[in-house]
Order: sequence, then structure tokens, then C-alpha cells
Amino acid sequence: MLSNSHDFVWPADTGERACLESLVRGDYDGSHPGETFDDMKRRMSFSREDQGLYRDWMALAAARAETARAASPSPIAA
Repeated sequence: MLSNSHDFVWPADTGERACLESLVRGDYDGSHPGETFDDMKRRMSFSREDQGLYRDWMALAAARAETARAASPSPIAA
């Protein structure tokens, strides 16, 4: 998983960002009782710790998305 601040996942648009966030939102919410993924996102503007947490969760989401793409069969044009 990416942890270097220079290796950040940059979604192409808000749709891709929402898709990536949906891959980890439930895990974050389940592992942080009393707070939500959106709580962390709100704190990012003033908390370096939350910026790092978000970066790491997005890296995990990108890895999950890549794994899902690799596992799904792609049609081959003949």
C-alpha cells in the first residue's frame, strides 16, 4: 500500500473518487466506532493525520479496484 506522501491516488473526476471511496467506506466506518468516513474527510482540511489516513485508504481503494479489474474477464475483439 502507498504510504509516501508523493505517491497519492488522484481520481480523474468526482465519479471515480466516489467509486473508490465506496470500496473502503464500509471498512473505515466499521473499524472506527463513533465516526464515519465523511467525518475524516471533513477533518482533512486541518488535520495532517487525517490527510494521511485518507491517502492510505484511497491507496487501498485503488488496489482493490485494480484487483477487481484484473479479475474480471475483458472481451476480446476478434
